[in-house]
Amino acid sequence: MRRNRLSALATGLGACLALTACGANETSNEPAQQPAGSGSNGGAKVGVILPETATSARWESFDKPILEKAMRDAGLDPDVQNAQGDVQKFSSLADTMISRGVKVLVIAAINGEVGAQVAAKAKARGIPVIDYDRLNVGGSSDYYVSFDNVKVGELQGKGMAEALKAKPAAQVVEIEGGPTDNNATLFHRGQRNVLQPLYDNGTLKLVRSQPIDGWDNQKGGTTFEQILTGNGGKVDGVVAANDGLAGAVITVLRKNRLNGRVPVVGQDATQDGLMAVLRGDQYMTVFKPIKQEAEATAKLAAALSRNDKDAAKALAVGGVNDPKANRMVPSVLLEPRPITKAEVKVVVDEGYVKPADICGGELAGVCATLGI
Repeated sequence: MRRNRLSALATGLGACLALTACGANETSNEPAQQPAGSGSNGGAKVGVILPETATSARWESFDKPILEKAMRDAGLDPDVQNAQGDVQKFSSLADTMISRGVKVLVIAAINGEVGAQVAAKAKARGIPVIDYDRLNVGGSSDYYVSFDNVKVGELQGKGMAEALKAKPAAQVVEIEGGPTDNNATLFHRGQRNVLQPLYDNGTLKLVRSQPIDGWDNQKGGTTFEQILTGNGGKVDGVVAANDGLAGAVITVLRKNRLNGRVPVVGQDATQDGLMAVLRGDQYMTVFKPIKQEAEATAKLAAALSRNDKDAAKALAVGGVNDPKANRMVPSVLLEPRPITKAEVKVVVDEGYVKPADICGGELAGVCATLGI
């Protein structure tokens, strides 16, 4: 009899556990199941895909941790991944995030083609997409958050013109970024806004302008060396599309004992770029406060996760023309800042690099003089 009672009790208990009618949802200590699209902290899940680590240190050193913090501060649950320069991995990461039902997808694409493809997949699932830092021309992303990249190029052009103002008919080489990256196009457009009139009137002489596929630093250095050799070893200034390419150029100049004598401009204000500026090997870089970019992206993603279109519109007050898609993309465009040796302290004071990161060894005296 006792065995039959125990058997019946076990059967009843098993049935109760299988049914929510037994009140388990009210009394269980186990966490409730998260709604679709919400993360472990209860905030809306936001997928972020960064492009690579090989050509610029910014993505992992700055963007990733700053984006993660900004999104958590905005009540979101970010999943930030890096495609490591692999187009297939970029697509695979996007597919995984889309299948897991992220509320918003933020992409800094390796190139415009894969960015547009990923955006189309997300849009088909009703997931809003933000192009981060790079606009995917011909795509369908809802918003774009970046810096005024034409302005970045204009600052580079002004830096080059300033550095060469005392040298009539100075010979300039341009080492540009990847032709499939719209940012490279915008940087170059801004540079030429300043430099083309100087080329036209003979104040400066353009030796050659060469885009570098994939922003490959090694290829950029090799290409510059070939241009330098072909020009009889003569160059007076180099416009490099970013600090990584500037560093590759400086390596070649050092090999030819021209570093410090030939001004080089870059952009991104990376640790290596700032050290090159302090050494005098690089004339200037351009500082783009990534914290502002990340915070603007987080605020926009938070609005989109709530489907608050009015709040999103109030944030994205700018617009960038996408000529391939024949549309104006609502945008948040932030202001870049030129950094010569005298302004390096600005980047340090704002917390993007520590004095110990850039002021060791031979640069200690320079930093002390600059108050870093």
